[in-house]
Amino acid sequence: MIPVKCRIPHNSHRLLSLLIAVTALIHAGLSAPVPSGTESSYQGPGTQKMAARLDRIVQSANPQGNSYLNSERVVMLRQRLAGQLDPKNRLEMQSMLAIETLNAGLSEEALKEFAKLEPLLKEARLLDDNQRFLGIYRALCHLRIGEQENCLANHTIDSCLLPISENGVHKLQRGSRGAVNILTNLLAELPDDLSSIWLLNIAYMTLGEYPDKVPVPWLIAPKVFESDYDIKRFYDVAGTLGLDVNDLSGGCIAEDFDGDGFLDLMVSSFGMKAQLRFFRNNGDGKFTDRTMAAGLRGEVGGLNLIQTDYNNDGFPDVFILRGAWFAGEGRHPNSLLRNNGDGTFEDVTEAAGLLSFHPTQTAVWFDYNGDGWLDVFIGNESNGQSVHPCELFRNNGDGTFTECATEAGVALTGFVKAVSVGDMNNDGRPDLYLSRLGEPNVLFRNDGPRSDPAFAPGAWKFTDIAPASGVTEPLHSFPTWFWDFDNDGWLDLFVAGYKIKHVSDIAADYLGRPHTGERARLYRNNSDGTFSDVTKAAKLGKVLHAMGSNFGDLDNDGYLDFYVGTGDPNLETLVPNRMFRNAGGKVFQDVTTSGGFGHLQKGHGVAFADFNNDGTQDIYEVMGGAYSGDVYRNVLFKNPGHGNHWITLELAGTKSNRAALGARIKVTVEQPAGSRTIYKTVSSGGSFGASPLRQEIGLGSAKAIQSIEISWPATGTTQIFKTVQMDRFYRIREGDPEIVRLDRKSFKLPDGGVMSHHHHEESSSTK
Repeated sequence: MIPVKCRIPHNSHRLLSLLIAVTALIHAGLSAPVPSGTESSYQGPGTQKMAARLDRIVQSANPQGNSYLNSERVVMLRQRLAGQLDPKNRLEMQSMLAIETLNAGLSEEALKEFAKLEPLLKEARLLDDNQRFLGIYRALCHLRIGEQENCLANHTIDSCLLPISENGVHKLQRGSRGAVNILTNLLAELPDDLSSIWLLNIAYMTLGEYPDKVPVPWLIAPKVFESDYDIKRFYDVAGTLGLDVNDLSGGCIAEDFDGDGFLDLMVSSFGMKAQLRFFRNNGDGKFTDRTMAAGLRGEVGGLNLIQTDYNNDGFPDVFILRGAWFAGEGRHPNSLLRNNGDGTFEDVTEAAGLLSFHPTQTAVWFDYNGDGWLDVFIGNESNGQSVHPCELFRNNGDGTFTECATEAGVALTGFVKAVSVGDMNNDGRPDLYLSRLGEPNVLFRNDGPRSDPAFAPGAWKFTDIAPASGVTEPLHSFPTWFWDFDNDGWLDLFVAGYKIKHVSDIAADYLGRPHTGERARLYRNNSDGTFSDVTKAAKLGKVLHAMGSNFGDLDNDGYLDFYVGTGDPNLETLVPNRMFRNAGGKVFQDVTTSGGFGHLQKGHGVAFADFNNDGTQDIYEVMGGAYSGDVYRNVLFKNPGHGNHWITLELAGTKSNRAALGARIKVTVEQPAGSRTIYKTVSSGGSFGASPLRQEIGLGSAKAIQSIEISWPATGTTQIFKTVQMDRFYRIREGDPEIVRLDRKSFKLPDGGVMSHHHHEESSSTK
């Protein structure tokens, strides 16, 4: 439907407050509270100023132009509909009102609104043409009721994990029963409708009646969901730890922010009023919410986060990205949070010269000119008349930045959804890859300083070589990253597709049927400036429809695996998040089901991180959608262990950037069958979610480490260390002749085999 062009009348504030209160009641007792009062003693002046700026943006937000302000849009449409007499306009507004009510989380009310829509369609002689539309949406209302009454209000660690097992079966079944009835009737008229077939199978799963009671013509066989390899179950322990923030989509960072050797967690949410959250790892199996004490009050919104150390002081800083998907309403500022080193942060965006107003969710920190200071590239979203060129901010080394995208040749306009950095040609200069939605992707080769006297001293040059390199596809894409998936010393490239007609495309892909969905791409580096598409050979030619993403090593075998959070804002897109294991650098095995990773809720920020210092990587993921009622609990999948060896390296640059971003690691190990080499590059991983900058490296069945080589990014120098033990933590400082062993205490995470959940108050997005 076309958005209705109208404003909220002045006399509607009371109704708006009532509606938001009702929405909050849906979430009551379900979500993580925003810390209050007693810990709010600190808020730096820069943070105060940014908080006030963000509050003004919230207050001036226009629900007419922002399709994600669903509660407000419900009020707007009800006001307009009350005085509308024209039958055509009433039909259009009633249709929109029903959809917006569902998106706002008011599922019972939405059913009533769709009931009001049916006679209007009949009167306009459009009912027959809209039976599928009505059927699907009514079924979604019932499915959402089931989710709200069970997966949220009576949450278990098996809730919403495909295929849904005994502990994930709904205790209150009226929602799914209603969905089954509607979908069965719809399929009687449209027996080949794959969206209805997919949703029907899910509904039967929630009732505990899959596969036995699914009508045979519409049964999706259990074998479709079977894993290629048994990775062992990774249980969700977020609830027991109090880390199951219940909110909308967002980003996350796993990082040791206070330098105590334990990985902390920072989490954001898409909601314009959603408070950034900071959880300190106490190192004893517990986490403490330090949001207010850290001075973060008022830092709201942000679909993605990434860490940095922009001032080379050794304390990880944070960059928040805002405004994504909002188009013309997305002129929101990003935030640079300086880590003060005393447990607090301050917003220094404006003082640093980084204040700008563009919609974005993607950026990358890298030292593009090799001066030892981290610069930042921001991929902005241009869409139609809303033009927002990408930005490149050069670090001046004094706490400030200078924007220089145009002179560097990277002021690209396009709907940029992800950006990744990697030295793809091993020339010592980091290159940029941009994933765009609906346009060819871009590979900017870093050509070094400009020699043209028309440019100022220090000007840099990047050249797009994507067509010649063979990496422009997919034309509709989202997350991307550089990685060395086959351990040959050359960075390869992964790009996930992001286009489906509706959930039927994903169902068709599972079933091996024709579809129009966009597939992922895996590009192997040919070591000559070009890449080969090895997607099919690697068994990754799938419709992943990915948003959140990251990579790590699930079983410490020394080959990088990856996890993708799937979905889109549409509530119909109930598809499992997917985990893939790298089998020897040749093919990828789907281990979604065996590992318990197949979450049906929308997946966003992903971090692979060893939270308890036991040498195995756990996975934290931010869950939830974009529409205001599509909240869900975040998850922390505990690694059960696989018996392989590992090593964790903390690198510190001196001439290179302090965080060692871009440093290349080569670990040579002795195996029973001979020597083997494992490669890593220091980064936070994928483009949506941030793993720690310390490098957690699996060594497989190694008998011993023969050598560790570190190539530093600013100087190009290489250090080699040979007296290194496995299953240990080490620090390597650029230029120091000795590697330093670190004493890192480990602890146990909660037992994931129990019904682990944690009750919270309302989500910050509803406050």
